[in-house]
Amino acid sequence: MKKVKAKKHLGQHFLKDLSIAEDIAKAITGHGGAQTILEIGPGMGVLTDFLLELDQELLLIDIDKESIAFLSEKYLQLAGKIIYGDFLDYDFREMLPDPYIVAGNFPYNISTQIFFRILEQRHKVTEVVCMLQKEVAERIASPKGNKSYGILSVLLQAFYDIEYLFSVPPHVFDPPPKVNSGVIRLLRNSVEKLDCDEKLFFKVVKGGFGNRRKTLRNSLKSFDLADDLKQHPLMDLRAEQLSVDDFVFLTSQIEKSRGNN
Repeated sequence: MKKVKAKKHLGQHFLKDLSIAEDIAKAITGHGGAQTILEIGPGMGVLTDFLLELDQELLLIDIDKESIAFLSEKYLQLAGKIIYGDFLDYDFREMLPDPYIVAGNFPYNISTQIFFRILEQRHKVTEVVCMLQKEVAERIASPKGNKSYGILSVLLQAFYDIEYLFSVPPHVFDPPPKVNSGVIRLLRNSVEKLDCDEKLFFKVVKGGFGNRRKTLRNSLKSFDLADDLKQHPLMDLRAEQLSVDDFVFLTSQIEKSRGNN
């Protein structure tokens, strides 16, 4: 089979270290009883080989036609389970049962978008084990008070328990990226619904981090805060100092103040 050429516009960097691929596959726990794994961007199947050794059913999705052709020839046993499409907008209703696991070496240029899609599917995706740019991986797993703690940290940690597993150097990829990579694991927590309006919660979190240097009293001005809420001690803090629970509480207070107006 002809080797697939990595395409810069797709953010492709093919992993070539088999031991790292094995470690990623071994990090999958089957949390929530999921019996299906969806691998995003399998490329030439370095990780796929080890995912096939697990007990779960495996589906692959890739936006690269050359990779799809390569994978279809390599994995005859996955006929009908290799999807040509974009995870960001593909309709999986007929392909994926609930619940399912997401795995892969995520393209750096769309990794954040992938996680927002996973958030949309959070009632179905029980586990994520993936490799992405180290800086983004650390941000997602970062606790409050850390400078890397941000929007994605709060939104994902509201619904997932997140662990940074290990770092990966550039030289194990072809072509090598200019940055280090990190592997993280997300396990769906027990939160079915937040104790606030979830759409408003997303807006409050994004608004809070809109200007990290400002206190929440200033960064959330556009929410027309009630006078008593403006005086709440949380308003003296910056967004990076608030936990997920703090943001949920703050959102519920904004929701109440709106209802009283």
